[in-house]
Amino acid sequence: MSFFGKIFSKIFPSANAAEVTAAPPPAPAATTTAAPPVAAPPPSIPLGDVAPILDAMPGAAALNWRTSIVDLLKLLGLDSSLAARKELATEFTYSGSDEPGSAAWNIWLHKQVMSRIAANGGTLPPELRD
Repeated sequence: MSFFGKIFSKIFPSANAAEVTAAPPPAPAATTTAAPPVAAPPPSIPLGDVAPILDAMPGAAALNWRTSIVDLLKLLGLDSSLAARKELATEFTYSGSDEPGSAAWNIWLHKQVMSRIAANGGTLPPELRD
């Protein structure tokens, strides 16, 4: 199972993690030129509101999971080490120049997790959306 699949299955235990994709959400279609056909991502299924699920988890009140990838992983009982976060960034095909573990890199990683949760059917409040 992918690292993102582990995150997703911790939030939505009844979801089939095998169907979860770490691929980026589709970009808005350009209206001026025809784009070549691209394989569509798997259809998202309504899974529920992410924030209330995470807020209800034991220890959520003491963690800043809404903005911190480390706290989000800790809340889910997953490895939050730099090595684990590097694995997740590799899965998301990180190609930026920020130093792994830096604030900017961690913010990017958290945003990627949230956008992929939404792309796979999770509902996010406005402050957690890109």
